[in-house]
Amino acid sequence: MKNKLIEEFGRVYGNNNGVEVYFAPGRVNLIGEHTDYNGGHVFPCALTVGTYAAVKKRDDRVLRFYSMNFPDSGVVETSLDDMRPKNDDSYTAYPKGVIWAFTEKGYDIPSGFDMLIYGDIPNGSGLSSSASFEVLTGVILRDMFGINVTNTEIALLGQYSENNYNGMNCGIMDQFASAMGKKDNAIFLDTATLNFEYAPVKLENASIVVTNSKVKHSLVDSAYNTRRSECETALMELKTVLDIKTLGDLSKEEFEANVSAIKDPVRVKRARHAVYENIRTVDAINALKKGDINTFGKLMIDSHTSLRDDYEVSCEEIDILVEEALKIDGVIGSRITGGGFGGCTVSIVLNDSIEEFKDKVSRAYTEKTGIVPEIYVVSVGDGPSKL
Repeated sequence: MKNKLIEEFGRVYGNNNGVEVYFAPGRVNLIGEHTDYNGGHVFPCALTVGTYAAVKKRDDRVLRFYSMNFPDSGVVETSLDDMRPKNDDSYTAYPKGVIWAFTEKGYDIPSGFDMLIYGDIPNGSGLSSSASFEVLTGVILRDMFGINVTNTEIALLGQYSENNYNGMNCGIMDQFASAMGKKDNAIFLDTATLNFEYAPVKLENASIVVTNSKVKHSLVDSAYNTRRSECETALMELKTVLDIKTLGDLSKEEFEANVSAIKDPVRVKRARHAVYENIRTVDAINALKKGDINTFGKLMIDSHTSLRDDYEVSCEEIDILVEEALKIDGVIGSRITGGGFGGCTVSIVLNDSIEEFKDKVSRAYTEKTGIVPEIYVVSVGDGPSKL
């Protein structure tokens, strides 16, 4: 891959002397969805697919980008002096947003660079290609300009850029999972404190299978921001009767005893998901530590039901994928993963049942939707690196 990128860099830019190549992974979240901006726990892992970049520093303020995934766009040229928060709609808004975030936080970016990008995360899959691109850019800036930042700080800068440059009000999970990934481990992260521990993903005779619905409904960004706002309002209402900082502070009993403080039935549903999903995530990590994969799978299924009914971020296509998966004996658990309204499901499938899963889920889904899904068995990988 490294040689391929360096060769393509030379073809596009005319010279590949001194080019460096970097990688940052995508992620899949096993459980703990829409809890990361509600002060709860999440349980993602980095993948072996992600975003690559070949990059070479310039001696002026010009930035040039070329994506092997969008070759028709050609070389996109801009400069360090042309940063337009919330008014930048090309793929280059992600690296430019990170550059902008670094400068906003007082780090000096003295010169531009030429960058060639290649991603092997399926487009629109919900496996965090944007966070992968942000972390990748942060690691490149750190290395290229000798900036003293940790991987955790790079994750926070990526989140800051996506919130304030791209206008997507995301939590910290995606960037953190990409920046802090560890091979064969998931990350049990308390998003309120950023305390975390690595938990070995030991599935014995099973594997993680991601199914891409091949749909991404356009309301995902606006609906995501709406859900966050609904949770923030519900939290303010609960604070009138409880001494809490986040929805993640609540037990089920505390929530149910004080739910009448929330004055809108929709907000009750949103807050219930945030509280119960956080508890499910804590229970899931404890089950995994005990090797109780069946309980882990049941909690995944409960998570999907809550995301479908209380948080209302699923969609017909995703629900079909989960329903068809759960008809197969060798499927331990299945749920939507990512922001919602399309994207992917994540399933735990016994190895002996993977071929049956691929065949039956794909056939049933295509019959019902007319769409051929993409199904991949994924591996848990490391965080970002210079190749």
